[in-house]
Amino acid sequence: MSQQPNETAVERPPVTADVTPSPADAEVVRQTRVGSFKIPTDALRAYTMLFALVVIWLVFHYATGGIFLSPRNFSNLMRQASVTGVLAVGMLMVIVAGQIDLSVGSLVGLAGGAAAIMQGWYGWGLAPSLAAGIVVGVCIGALQGALTAYLNIPAFIVTLGGLLAWRGVILGWSKGETIPIGIPAFKMIGQDYVAPIVGWALAAVAVAALAWLQLRRNRARRRYGLGASGAAATALRIVIPAAVILWFVWMMNSYEITPGRFAGIPIPVFILLAVALTGAFLTQNTTFGRYLYAIGGNPDAARLSGISLRKHILAVFCLSAGGERLARRRSAARTRRHRRVRHRRHVPDGRARHGLRRAPRRVDYGEPRQRNVSEERAPLHAADRQGRDPRRRRRARHGWAAARVREATES
Repeated sequence: MSQQPNETAVERPPVTADVTPSPADAEVVRQTRVGSFKIPTDALRAYTMLFALVVIWLVFHYATGGIFLSPRNFSNLMRQASVTGVLAVGMLMVIVAGQIDLSVGSLVGLAGGAAAIMQGWYGWGLAPSLAAGIVVGVCIGALQGALTAYLNIPAFIVTLGGLLAWRGVILGWSKGETIPIGIPAFKMIGQDYVAPIVGWALAAVAVAALAWLQLRRNRARRRYGLGASGAAATALRIVIPAAVILWFVWMMNSYEITPGRFAGIPIPVFILLAVALTGAFLTQNTTFGRYLYAIGGNPDAARLSGISLRKHILAVFCLSAGGERLARRRSAARTRRHRRVRHRRHVPDGRARHGLRRAPRRVDYGEPRQRNVSEERAPLHAADRQGRDPRRRRRARHGWAAARVREATES
């Protein structure tokens, strides 16, 4: 029986590895026709959401009269979206492995609250506080991963329970109080910017790295006998991303905080870029990342291939929890400056009431831990704590709103 040139003589049933595709067959790419253009199907699927995002931005920019894509608003959008972006990197690994994590929001609050409590109430430094938050996040991720991987409890059930449990833990631990951030370096993580010259320098490095990677890819394809892109296509793949990078840096550096002072790129955006690049390298260029795709694609085949499903599922939950902790640290550092402080005050009848007036935070109704009270209002707060202020008793009896109306009428 005659054999084809690209087939190997074997004395067993043939398998896929016995047939080597010719270069001509390898170059067959499915394309989709859009009007008079032919676009590769894979590229169309990959960039459809990106095109939709650009359309949404343009619509909002037109609807707001040019405010939506202004440098100030664009900088704020990128800084706020960095929290979600960091969470998305961790959730990507969980979803790729065929799992789900519904407790991401509660776990973010618990891990970030742990770090804030350590530096605010116990006086820990920056590094110990951040380490405490990371340890809390990784331990909880390991617990949920172990329940999923070793006890075969569905991740949906485990993380749904964590959604309620961890939210209650941080609420009971913090007693519902606002925790002030006293470490300047902690605030800098979510509020400060880098110098504009640093942004331009990093943009130049990114463009050079982009060009080098594209040229390296073409050389590798030629080395293995695969078709490489032409000079025009290669230049287009370098110029378009480079233009996007330069436009992004220009928009960030155009935000003028005060007359003559430009903001630059926010530090949270750099954190997001670092986490995203690390996640991309981990999932695409490491054995661990390939195993995650194999587990998510066909768990039975991955197990029969010798991949430890339990260890990798446990590891991916720990990594996701670490990313959630990093996001919460950045979110806490960003929001503490703008959040209006509402401390709990003690009322003589034993109930707790919220007020807009700053008051010392109390622990077990003992001596106040910190005092934000001015000298002229200190006697009034002392009378409040002892229950001798008539206005305080009237508010407790008839309610805050009624007392305010009565005071306005009397004045």
